[in-house]
Amino acid sequence: MPSETLWEIAKAEVEKRGSSENEGDGAEIGEKSVFFIGSKNGGKTTIILRCLDRDEPPKPTLALEYTYGRRTKGHNIPKDIAHFWELGGGTSLLDLISIPITSDTLRTFSIVLVLDLSKPNDLWPTMENLLQATKLNIDKVIMKLGKKNSKAASEMRQKMWSNMQKDHPDRELLDPFPIPLVIIGSKYDIFQDFDSEKRKVICKTLRFVAHYYGASLMFTSKSEALLLKIRGVINQLAFGINKSKSICVDQNKPLFITAGLDSLSQIGPPPLPDNDIGKLHARSPMELWKKVYEKLFPPKSINTLKDVKDPAKDPQYAESEVDEMRIQKDQELEQYKRSSSKSWKQIELDS
Repeated sequence: MPSETLWEIAKAEVEKRGSSENEGDGAEIGEKSVFFIGSKNGGKTTIILRCLDRDEPPKPTLALEYTYGRRTKGHNIPKDIAHFWELGGGTSLLDLISIPITSDTLRTFSIVLVLDLSKPNDLWPTMENLLQATKLNIDKVIMKLGKKNSKAASEMRQKMWSNMQKDHPDRELLDPFPIPLVIIGSKYDIFQDFDSEKRKVICKTLRFVAHYYGASLMFTSKSEALLLKIRGVINQLAFGINKSKSICVDQNKPLFITAGLDSLSQIGPPPLPDNDIGKLHARSPMELWKKVYEKLFPPKSINTLKDVKDPAKDPQYAESEVDEMRIQKDQELEQYKRSSSKSWKQIELDS
């Protein structure tokens, strides 16, 4: 029997890939996506650059930015590809969250929530708004996926519990995030100088939130040692490198807790006297922790949209020819407004 030609081998491989795609395998093996969301100026870009070994100063993220990284697995083996998305503007651009989350990428998608520990009053609203908006978009995609491929959607729902041991005592009390979630507390170098009671409240609260969502939790700063630990965690999400099993729950040190290794008994109750907790009316454990946290760190009532700068006036995007044309158009617009105003006044006088 004659041996197969190179063309026949290639054709068979293409047909094999096509059939596997029809079975709903989703994104190609070796490709993963990591979506960074979190506090404005919280250090998301710095973490991404560090993970990609790029020695360049971080620039402010204007809206939604994309980059990618590659990792060689071995000789003559295709490189793994990691897609990195970053949402800028804190909570002011929630509508953009839906862009990178699709049915094609969701099964190899992860979320990294970066929270600025130096701004505890903004911490809960930032976390709540971003996670709710992200979960809403993920649920929509899973529902849409379920209509086309119920098996794939079912596998995703089961995978939510993969970080939690079947005999974990808290299993029935938790509500895992639909896809892998890592919560990073940034600017630990500032946070470590906080009053010990404040640090205790923030640490316990973030531990509860992370455990409730089946997420990993860790603190970082500009320290090279801490950044290396974070890089290891992100590489696990992006390239499937072995997950770290180390743990640190000491509030006097940077927290590092891998998903599934914490427990409600270790975290303890919300940090408030028992007689005060009894006065708080909450419909869920998450709502109770929120009320306790915001009692100590009331959120600032600010308009998040004010944080978004006009890109046309941002010096990092300066283009002399474009800027000159923009100034000219602005002047023409102002002139039009003035002439329109005069016309309306003349009409009123004539009438």
